[in-house]
Amino acid sequence: MCASALSCLRAARRRLHCSRKRGNVLAKTAHYSKLRGPVQPTDVRNPNYFHKVVDCQWACPAHTNVPEYIRLIAQGRYADAYILNRESNVFPGVLGRTCDRPCEPACRRTRVEDKPVAICRLKRVAADLRGDVTDRLPKAPAQKNGKRIALVGAGPASLAVANDLLPIGYEITIFEKLKVPGGLMRSNIPSFRLPQKILDDEIGMILGMGNVEIRYDAPVDSMSQLLEVGYDAVFVGSGAPRGKNLEIPGRYDTDRIHIGIDWLESVAFGHIDKIGERVLIIGVGNTAMDCCRTSRRLGGKDVKVMARKPRGYFKASPWELEDAEEEQVAIVINHEPKRFVVEGGMLRGVEFQRYSSREEGGKLTQTPTDTVFLPADDVILAIGQEAAFPWIERDIGIEFDKWGAPLVDKTTHASTRPGVFFGGDAAWGPLNIIWAVEHAHQAAISIHNHCQGIALTERPKPGMNLATTKMGLHEWAYKNDYNPAKRQKMNHVDLVERFKKLNVEVEIGFSAEQTAREVERCLNCDIQTAFTDSLCIECDACIDICPVTCLTIAENGEESDLRLRLSAPATNKTQDLYVSGALPQTKRVMVKDEDMCVHCGLCAERCPTAAWDMQKFDLLIPYAGRQACNGR
Repeated sequence: MCASALSCLRAARRRLHCSRKRGNVLAKTAHYSKLRGPVQPTDVRNPNYFHKVVDCQWACPAHTNVPEYIRLIAQGRYADAYILNRESNVFPGVLGRTCDRPCEPACRRTRVEDKPVAICRLKRVAADLRGDVTDRLPKAPAQKNGKRIALVGAGPASLAVANDLLPIGYEITIFEKLKVPGGLMRSNIPSFRLPQKILDDEIGMILGMGNVEIRYDAPVDSMSQLLEVGYDAVFVGSGAPRGKNLEIPGRYDTDRIHIGIDWLESVAFGHIDKIGERVLIIGVGNTAMDCCRTSRRLGGKDVKVMARKPRGYFKASPWELEDAEEEQVAIVINHEPKRFVVEGGMLRGVEFQRYSSREEGGKLTQTPTDTVFLPADDVILAIGQEAAFPWIERDIGIEFDKWGAPLVDKTTHASTRPGVFFGGDAAWGPLNIIWAVEHAHQAAISIHNHCQGIALTERPKPGMNLATTKMGLHEWAYKNDYNPAKRQKMNHVDLVERFKKLNVEVEIGFSAEQTAREVERCLNCDIQTAFTDSLCIECDACIDICPVTCLTIAENGEESDLRLRLSAPATNKTQDLYVSGALPQTKRVMVKDEDMCVHCGLCAERCPTAAWDMQKFDLLIPYAGRQACNGR
């Protein structure tokens, strides 16, 4: 790492993490905890140890190998990056535009500056530039395994189950109530966020494998009748298709009050193509953002999103809020609807209770102040969604809780009736597409076990590869310089242009120059610092060079005590400490705070005995019918 990069890294660390200095921490701690025994050496053979250190991959529900696909993009290997993405998240092009991005808040880049790597948008780069990957996609084998599976709904969960089971010989039948596949990806995500071509393309990769029959205009009206057909297993991926209502006075006195997800579906299929100039959106989740932005494109000029609580309590993603406000949508806080004002069957507006809000001890307190009337031509209710199962009889062994949700095992996705599984929003309510995909991976494993007579609890274990990246005395097979570049800003279509047609995609995507700068921001946190205690001579060279003070040689002890005796006390207990075995010279231990480390590799460059090495970690994820193994 060059001197300027090292200087930038140290300066950034001082700016944003000065509160972790020893004095500040010890001032809050009266004394060390009583010793209960030394910390045992870290078991780095457990794949979950290094997996947890790769924060982005650990936070991703489907555990996508983020650092590796970013490196592939940096090398211009877009097809390779896409295929790597597709293995775990199944819909890279869709998710590159619509993911909730749980990986980004976890990104290690936030240890040294406030903005994470634009992981989601780089996923889109790989999808948009991949070229033809047809010959690299999985195919259904000519020889079937004799098992037939029914999938209810053609949304992301069911499609991902099909993606996992088709290549290992299962015959799949999908029952879809609409005339097209995609579920809520198609009906509830507006085309200005997710172009239909992208969706059709990635669904086509699954349906084109073979051994799959999809029946459109075929809602399942009776689970009992479906089970009588004799499928070997049934997966319910029907989503959360019922929008929550708002039962207040005036609700049924006009036809200008709409349920958000139903309204979006009507827009998607061309049944609605206009709306009044004054629109109130009740609710402030991501569905509300889609509703308000769609309203602007259908003729809404004065569009307001009405929130019951202050901004810090919104469910909508920050970038969704930013896009809505850029499109001149007003977001109004501390307003609760009390009644719809309707005169002679015509909606006039909504009367709201206003509140003042304050936080006390981390708890929100709201006090009513006055009421206010806001005029409206249309009101859209976007206050949540819930699953609806009137088609599942209650006497066939599938149990439900008091809210009408099925009882589903969190690990196996099995219902209380053998052979019936749930996933996606149908299992535990509305979540993002990436969660539906991970549910599908686990449900597919369970379906395979069920059909092969294996206990559902017998889950295949993940594996790992760990290989040195050393290519010379001070040379590695990855770029370890710290790049101080700021997060790249997504380019958008001009406001005037985006309102001309409903299907004008707002986000243009990164340019080649932006992509080149953004990939350099990744800290390569899958390149692990591997330590061999028998080679250490306790010269302190690694400790002296470390720019973030994450290394310490210390006497072992009870963990809460040891954490406070490090060069920079390790206060984040959600991330592990690495603790070596006893060092040859003094029997002390090498300790590394995995939360602080930025994987710069300087410890390995400086070490005179090669006790430190930088080794690439590759998590091997098992899927249905496929154990984790080298070479995937």
